[in-house]
Amino acid sequence: MPIEAMTFDLDDTLYDNVPVMDKTEQETLQFIRQYDARFNHFTEQHIDKYKKPLLENDPEIFHDITHWRWLAAKNMLLDYGYSEEKAKQGADDIMAHFAYWRSAIDVPKKTHEVLAKLAQKIPLIAITNGNAQPCHCGLGDYFSHILKAGPDGRSKPYPDMFDKAASLLNLPHQRILHVGDHLVTDVEGAIRSGLQACWINLNNRNLFQNNETRVIPHIEINDLRYLTELV
Repeated sequence: MPIEAMTFDLDDTLYDNVPVMDKTEQETLQFIRQYDARFNHFTEQHIDKYKKPLLENDPEIFHDITHWRWLAAKNMLLDYGYSEEKAKQGADDIMAHFAYWRSAIDVPKKTHEVLAKLAQKIPLIAITNGNAQPCHCGLGDYFSHILKAGPDGRSKPYPDMFDKAASLLNLPHQRILHVGDHLVTDVEGAIRSGLQACWINLNNRNLFQNNETRVIPHIEINDLRYLTELV
């Protein structure tokens, strides 16, 4: 079908998210260690201990990972004797530090060039399960809307954000191409929601030898530049 708009995953589609998250987790842990002397021995395992019960008690919290992290931080502080008010403030402080590093992203020049060309021709919407802030890393101006799991519905592959994007664009689902790196959350999610799907395969994976392949994308590319040839 003709493509009249595109939606984009963010992490590992428009930039390499692995070093971003490694640095974010490292800096956030260091901030927590310095926040209270009692935390100076903390490891990631200490923090995860507060996340696991929240997921067990409310599996739906998985759809809003920012709120999930905030609640875990609050409960950690409560566990160490902080008042409710101080625990909320502390969780805000921790998440503000997390948010800063989470959006300290080195976006490739190629990504900027491709999105700039596409945005001149068709509307673009970002759809993410994560909590990066595109406006803080120079990507915000390319998108008419930025949809995030939690505030804007359940996480991909659920149809919530795909449906919302189609509604915001006022376009039939099949005229929208979703671009993403994940075969389940992006490709399967988009196709089952009625969109066209483009799998960006940056690691030379074999579609037919991947155990996550359950539906076939309409398009497979290994470079974002190919998208400019579609519109």
